[in-house]
Amino acid sequence: MLSVKTELLQALRAVLEKLLPGAGARAAFESPKVAAHGDLATTAAMQLAKPLKLPPRQVAENLRTSLLAHASYQTWVDAIEIAGPGFINIRLKAAAKQQIVHEVLREGMHFGAQPRRGKRMMVEFVSANPTGPLHVGHGRQAALGDAICNLYQTQGWDVYREFYYNDAGVQINTLATSVQLRAKGFKPGDAQWPSGENAAAYNGDYIADIAADFIARKTVKSDDRSFTASGDVNDLDGMRLFAVA
Repeated sequence: MLSVKTELLQALRAVLEKLLPGAGARAAFESPKVAAHGDLATTAAMQLAKPLKLPPRQVAENLRTSLLAHASYQTWVDAIEIAGPGFINIRLKAAAKQQIVHEVLREGMHFGAQPRRGKRMMVEFVSANPTGPLHVGHGRQAALGDAICNLYQTQGWDVYREFYYNDAGVQINTLATSVQLRAKGFKPGDAQWPSGENAAAYNGDYIADIAADFIARKTVKSDDRSFTASGDVNDLDGMRLFAVA
């Protein structure tokens, strides 16, 4: 039906241009607010009434007559009805609606794709901070963000994906000091452990696991870094690098 709609729109543009030079640019279809009124609608008659110095319904009648005489409308349109002050509602034949099936089968994975528009877009998504374990929400947002990028690419955008890996700043400092507290034997609930609404500490059990591995002088390897722990509970910078890795 996409190709049918394009064909009908081109015919509408040609008819409008004949009625008033330059009016072809106003050719557009809308979806009727009430489905029972038809499949496509256009307000072109009301837009042209003033420049043509004619009542909107008369312009609509003239448009209806011209459109019904056009080969494309004879092929795909079942009826053209005028409503209200000059709305034009178009009812399509069943064959026109069924064309969408042929289009999907013919174009396959490229169905609905639009030509390149020469515009760039940056989409930032996930940005999972390494201050806690990854969870299903991070995976979900990664899939959602990638799907959004794929969608915009099919519509002609040059999409650049941005994933911020936050390994610096206040949250990372809080991660390091939390690991240090655990390494020194403190835990949430102790007097030495930060508490309160704005307390700068992470209370999860994973902090204790990181602290234990740091004391054991383990080596952590990730995609972009490798770090071996010193085991020194006063080595805050080392804990920061180890925890992030």
